[in-house]
Amino acid sequence: MGLAIALLTVSDTRSLADDPSGDALQARLEAAGHALAERRIVPDDRYRIRAEVSRWIADPTVQVVISSGGTGLTGRDGTPEAVAPLLDKTIEGFGELFRVLSFETIGTSSLQSRCLAGVANGTVVFVLPGSLDAVETAWDRLIRAQLDATTRPCNLVALLPRLAESPDRPQAPA
Repeated sequence: MGLAIALLTVSDTRSLADDPSGDALQARLEAAGHALAERRIVPDDRYRIRAEVSRWIADPTVQVVISSGGTGLTGRDGTPEAVAPLLDKTIEGFGELFRVLSFETIGTSSLQSRCLAGVANGTVVFVLPGSLDAVETAWDRLIRAQLDATTRPCNLVALLPRLAESPDRPQAPA
């Protein structure tokens, strides 16, 4: 069963015609049998980011949200600050493991990665750095397997029905 995944690119300079990281994520999720629910680009503005992610986590048809970009330490980078307050639970191991994997290719620069993951209103949310290498590493080495129902001993797909049982989560029409 494929999941409905929304993609958000956070950038002041990218467009849909010039978004290699978003393109890579879309190609990978579709190759894995998932459906693109929606794809958007918003500027590095924490309130616009929060509004877009909030819209998707309130939509019962969107099961996963993946954002890329805006996770740095400088300037307007604020995606983690925009998304973290929306999360009901964080998946601490995601950021830890992503930094370990990134260390293999970018060395100590990996400590600057402020990626995170969690669950909000029954929706799994991933916040990734915007570089092509980062989104490829995150999808290929972490996210793909966790969004595959055959991954053992456990995966996030198996949790989705229970995550969606929250009394606050709107139910999809039958």
